[in-house]
Amino acid sequence: MDFPLLLRAIFALALTLGLIGLGAVALRRFGPDALARLSRPKAERRLAIVENLVLDPTRRLVLVSCDGQEMLLLLGEGRVLAEGVAAPKDPA
Repeated sequence: MDFPLLLRAIFALALTLGLIGLGAVALRRFGPDALARLSRPKAERRLAIVENLVLDPTRRLVLVSCDGQEMLLLLGEGRVLAEGVAAPKDPA
């Protein structure tokens, strides 16, 4: 291995490590949520899981809210076993 080739490899390594260090400094400076601030805000979601209760290893109850209406689902064995409309909570 001749000297110019070795010098070129050392310079490439130094350049790569310098770019990684520069990226780390930029990430510390602007914070981990810098990319999130650049993106547009997401619209409010219509679907949300309100509560999840595991009954046994194969079945679980899931309370799902969609457009202000809550549905209670009994899930098990890869399918919906039962569903029903949940009664609204008392605001008191």
